[in-house]
Amino acid sequence: MDYPIIAEAEGIKIKPELMDIEKLYYCIFQDKVMLFFKDQNELLNCYEIEEKEIVETIKTSSSTEDIENILQKFIDKENLNH
Repeated sequence: MDYPIIAEAEGIKIKPELMDIEKLYYCIFQDKVMLFFKDQNELLNCYEIEEKEIVETIKTSSSTEDIENILQKFIDKENLNH
């Protein structure tokens, strides 16, 4: 399956039809981490993270699992689950 989020020089291309419900997708665009997910109502949600430390850590991460752990720690720290 193709990844539904593609960051290009002109902007971010999103293919919501390829997204699983409640699964987090991400990309790096203009030194920001952009997070996307489709909720139970199939509405597309978007968040951006500008914190340089997180962006740089994600840029240098070698695996999807590492990136998901970094994002989960950020979500927990910022109390974004509520």
